[in-house]
Formats: sequence, structure tokens, C-alpha cells
Amino acid sequence: MNNAFPTIRPRRLRVTASMRALVRETTLAPSDFVYPMFFNAALTAPNPIAKMPGVSQFPVSHARAQAKLLAERGIKSVILFGLPKTKDPRGDSGCDPDGPVPRAVAEMKSAVPELVVITDVCVDEYTDHGHCGILRTRRDGSVEVDNDATLEVLAKMAIMHAKAGADIIAPSDMMDGRVARIRKALDAESFETIAILSYAVKYASCFYGPFRDAVNVTIACGDRAGYQMDQANAREALREAALDEAEGADMLMVKPALPYLDVIRAVRERTNLPVAAYNVSGEYSMLHAAAAAGMLDLDRAIMEVLTSIRRAGADLILTYHAIRAAEILGG
Repeated sequence: MNNAFPTIRPRRLRVTASMRALVRETTLAPSDFVYPMFFNAALTAPNPIAKMPGVSQFPVSHARAQAKLLAERGIKSVILFGLPKTKDPRGDSGCDPDGPVPRAVAEMKSAVPELVVITDVCVDEYTDHGHCGILRTRRDGSVEVDNDATLEVLAKMAIMHAKAGADIIAPSDMMDGRVARIRKALDAESFETIAILSYAVKYASCFYGPFRDAVNVTIACGDRAGYQMDQANAREALREAALDEAEGADMLMVKPALPYLDVIRAVRERTNLPVAAYNVSGEYSMLHAAAAAGMLDLDRAIMEVLTSIRRAGADLILTYHAIRAAEILGG
């Protein structure tokens, strides 16, 4: 190099905090976050989730106050999960217009109309077997998730959420063809302006463990490896994302985030759609556990993790850290 050291000194751009901020490549803002929330039809008061410090299940009666809290923190979007009073093999309570999610949607939109409300569309919270679809028995006696029968339930749930006032429908089931089926159902009911955020790339991950406590889900038989993705596959992720885009998805999600930063980057480079990443429950809980053990500074770790996800290419981050991160950013 003609202009080698001492002429070139990269540290010149790191001398002060103001200088570092001036040339910072990746930034975070509260509007980048989507806050996941759990509404439980059986509750009359918040129920803290033991494995997720600072996160609770809420009764629907708290939805308005929670919407206002998020708005005060500058968080502009939320994704809702529901815990019904009853469960059955088909997850029929997930299609109840008086269920916790549609009621919470209506309350939050009434309190803060500009809040972008996303609803998770999946039957696992509503089935007594904990799978993301309707089960059927094969001729050999084994059990599997019936892909095509599940699509009809998902479409019905999506319509019900749209009628409640949801802005975005987010199918998380990983059934083949569900984006196209939901898009068709929404358009047929004149909900053509309702967007679809597809969990396009969802891995069969151990990092979902605390979430299953949060939604009171126990998988009664087998596992989800037959429909969620193999952790070793990246090219398959690009195929899944491309298929969902072709079926009409408006945004694509990668889940989990931290073990799959390379996949977030790969999807980002292949699509012009907004890309979301879900900083899942296990990723959240392990930071809190490490901080409680004195191993790291929690606030610094939160910001470093969220920055890494943005740097990898995510436009939006679904994260349980949203409120604390917004407070840190607000000083």
C-alpha cells in the first residue's frame, strides 16, 4: 500500500463517542423492534414466566395499558400469541372470535390505532397434542401432521384475526402452501391490504424451550422435525424463502436469530422483501441467566446481540428485549 501506517490510522474514527456515532454502520431504534406478547384467556392478573425474567402472560384486560406502554417507549409493533381456556385435537379454540388474541387485537388497536398489530397464526397453542397442525394416523400406525387439512384451519384463523383488526398475519406453522392459502382466504374476504409476515425459515431448534412454557405447550408425541427445518441446512432456507415470496408473502422471517445469522444474511441478499428475525426465548433467557451469574453486563449484551442481528441483515427484530432496549436507546 502506498499510504501505509503511519499515514493510515483507522483509530482516528474511534477517538470520541461522537466520532464513533458519526461513522457507525449499523444503528438500532425502538421502531426496529417487534414485541412478542402472550394473552391468556384464563387470567385476571399478569402471570410471570419463570424461565423468562421480565416477561409475563397477560389477561386481555391489560391489553390497552400494554399498548400504551409500548407507544411510550417508541415501539411501533407487537406480535400476539394466545392461550385459550380449552384445547382439543384440532385447535378449534384458535378460531374463536372471542378468544384471547382477537380480543387483545381489538383492545390494542382501540387504545393505540397506529400500533402495528401482528398475530401469530398457528394451532400449537390451541391443540391438546402441542403440534402445529392437525394429526392423522398413517397405515403403519404412526402419527404425522396432516399438511393440507391444517391449511384450512390456518386460513380460518387468519380471517378471524383480520376481522378483529390485525394489520399483519404471521403464519408460523411451516406447512407447505400456507402462505398461498392464507392470501387467497384474505383476498376472498376483501382483506387484500392485510400483509403476511411469513415464518419462512423456521428451524427445529432447542432455543424455543422457554417459549413453550410461555404458551403452555407440551408436545405429546414425536417432535417437530418433520415440518420445521434441519439446523444443518442453509440452501433449503433460500428455497423456503423463495417459495413463500412466490406465494405472496410480504415479509420473510428467519427463526431463531443468533445461531442463524448466516442464514439471515443469505436471505437478505436474495430478496427485496423486508426481512425479520426472531430473537427467540432461549436466546433471551440465556442472557438473563448469564447476567444473573455475574458473567456479563446484561444491557451491553442486549445491545450487542440486537446489533449483530441488524448487522446480519434483519430489517425487523422480534425480541423480548424490546422494552429494555428501547429504554437503553432513550437514555
